[in-house]
Amino acid sequence: MANLWVALLLIVGVFTIVHSQAHQYSQTFLEENNYHDSISEDLTVFNKGKNQVTNLIKVPKKGSSPPESFVVVSPKEDGVYPILFFIHGTMLTNEAYSELFKFIASHGFIVVAPKLFRAFPLPSLPSHQDEINRAAAVANWLPSNLQKILQNNKLANVQPNFNSFAISGHSRGGKSAFALALGMSETKLTVKISALIGIDPVAGASPDDRTKPYVLTYHDNSFKLPVPVTVIGTGLGNSTIPCAPNNVSHQQFYNECKKSSHFVINKYGHMEMLDDFLLDPLAITMSVMCKQSFGPKATMRRTLGGVMVAFMNTYFRGDGGQYHAIMANPSLAPTKLFVEEKGNFGFAPNHAQA
Repeated sequence: MANLWVALLLIVGVFTIVHSQAHQYSQTFLEENNYHDSISEDLTVFNKGKNQVTNLIKVPKKGSSPPESFVVVSPKEDGVYPILFFIHGTMLTNEAYSELFKFIASHGFIVVAPKLFRAFPLPSLPSHQDEINRAAAVANWLPSNLQKILQNNKLANVQPNFNSFAISGHSRGGKSAFALALGMSETKLTVKISALIGIDPVAGASPDDRTKPYVLTYHDNSFKLPVPVTVIGTGLGNSTIPCAPNNVSHQQFYNECKKSSHFVINKYGHMEMLDDFLLDPLAITMSVMCKQSFGPKATMRRTLGGVMVAFMNTYFRGDGGQYHAIMANPSLAPTKLFVEEKGNFGFAPNHAQA
């Protein structure tokens, strides 16, 4: 086993050097071809928000309280804030998304992300049903305990608003978020979900090779979801090694929603919302296996985070101006964006940036 880990680390080292060099080139490439800056100035959701935020607050698992370890990123200013509950992707950790979490928190949200995968001393990947159950257990624990966590970290006057509780997830975690919203957890979810955001959700390797429980039905508009939904995909997710294969990823999830918006970040890959510098060898390996763009991850995070913030502002704060502006004119985003929608959103069914 030790030899396997050494080999893995050597492979990761080579990939990291290559990826770093490519990233340096891509930074120059986008800075020279940055077409969007002059038209996105008025959309504040694509820039860092006004709130100062904490670093990752790490909450370890201690017996049954909490049932799983998790991290929190919160605004520092006093106030009552909506909550984003985020489930990480396959063989990743919650800490790999820290920059995305800080971006979202800067717009006035408390982000909570459980850790459902253990890499050391030995990798431990739960079954998908077990992962969903564990996520539900953490969500149920939060209403009675999150305020105490904040107080213990010198945030006594920062209050979570459980009437505005969005659930989200990336990749396998995106499927988990849908499963929770559809009532597929064996652990009964007692916290009320207010909104659902699927980030490049993946249900398996192919329609015939899906993980249980089976969320996708392959019948359009089959999901009975009583909350607002948006699905955000990547344009390169099915490229090279398909990390988000066709027919089990974002487009199929959107097809099965009765009412939803659908954003596709065209020129970015499945893992490019992760932090620029990853410490976990498995997270690095998973990241470099997937198709990479020629753009800086910061642009991806701004685009993804901005869409998420605009969506939550619409339903949690009654402020849908920027969300509907993006729907009507996707060229306002920091990078190329495809948009479609169905349901009573007040726009034509499809919008696509030229």
